[in-house]
Amino acid sequence: MLKIENIFVSFGKNKVLNGLSLSAEMGEVHGIVGLNGSGKTTFFNTLAGIVKPDSGNILLNENNVRRLDTGFVETENYFYSNITGNEYLNIFPSSNEKFILDAFNDLFKLPLDSIIETYSNGMKKKLAIMGVLKQDKQIYIFDEPFNGLDMETCKILEIVIDILRGKNKTILISSHILESLTDVCTNIHLLKDGVIKESFEAGNYQILKHDLFDELKISAGSIVKSSL
Repeated sequence: MLKIENIFVSFGKNKVLNGLSLSAEMGEVHGIVGLNGSGKTTFFNTLAGIVKPDSGNILLNENNVRRLDTGFVETENYFYSNITGNEYLNIFPSSNEKFILDAFNDLFKLPLDSIIETYSNGMKKKLAIMGVLKQDKQIYIFDEPFNGLDMETCKILEIVIDILRGKNKTILISSHILESLTDVCTNIHLLKDGVIKESFEAGNYQILKHDLFDELKISAGSIVKSSL
């Protein structure tokens, strides 16, 4: 089990996570949603070990989570300059014995012998996903993974997430498009003001949609109505 207990993260005087707690069983897919500024990316960076929390615990089966435990597809991944797709993938150890590069690239259709700078944003996202899947991790984190992907690749990614779930992995995923999460998640959590305000199981996602956008609808509606 993944246990995230009372995590606080601040940058100077700006408190971003304010006692965030979440539990996730192995073999579950947990969606994280929230309006801009709610703390989603900071939460994922903390879980991946990129940001050190001010306080709190992140435990995997009662042990502290290590960076080696997580595979992280960021919203915008960093790539070294002047390297090819193949050279990028060779950076990662091939700890997943079942991973077959040629088979995956039959799906993603990337020019792996070309310099990454020539790739589109969607191609870079597919390359980052392949780099993470090449490694056998217990926790997979996908921050806005559907951004920039074509319809076919979005469906392939949904299949990948479902297979990872079947392999008893824990997956956390965010998206600005709520509908992209409802088909793949076992639970979706509403993040607001740096904490999980509410959690929803499949079947209750309409309530989540109402809670997520109701406050925005009221405030934005008032501003737009007075300005038009």
